[in-house]
Amino acid sequence: MFKFCSLLMILSAINQALLGDTLTVGATAPQVSGLDNTGQMIDLGSELQSGTTLLFFYPMAMTPGCTQQACSLRDNWSLLQERAVKVYGISSDSVESQQKFLSRYNFPFPLIADTDKRIAKAFGKSRWSRHAYLFHNGKLVWLDTSASTRQQADDVLQALDTLDLK
Repeated sequence: MFKFCSLLMILSAINQALLGDTLTVGATAPQVSGLDNTGQMIDLGSELQSGTTLLFFYPMAMTPGCTQQACSLRDNWSLLQERAVKVYGISSDSVESQQKFLSRYNFPFPLIADTDKRIAKAFGKSRWSRHAYLFHNGKLVWLDTSASTRQQADDVLQALDTLDLK
């Protein structure tokens, strides 16, 4: 399993280098949408326009690293809510897989199914990469292109502590 995951990460890095369109801090939020775990269309372009929103991308629901990443945010939900942060998880899994993932781990935030990879493409990332993006009033204010698993919430909270979001 470790060799397989290592191979995926290497291939992801190569793919990421070829994509080359990763958003940079200060970029305007992409105008994209996708189905959430209930099958409802979420207009992320609109959602990112006001307040502070975290989008975290994970490769595949129910896998160990992705579960740790999402659970880190779930376990720190009250701290994120104190700072009025909206959270959306995104992967290329189906709506059904996203719903199972959410139900199994009781995530308090929606999960978006990017089955056609339009959202990933708008962010210039590959399917197998783990990224996190923090937007404030439609502008990218922080990104993590090698998002951690267990530390995801800590990294986001630390970024929020250093940003002047007025």
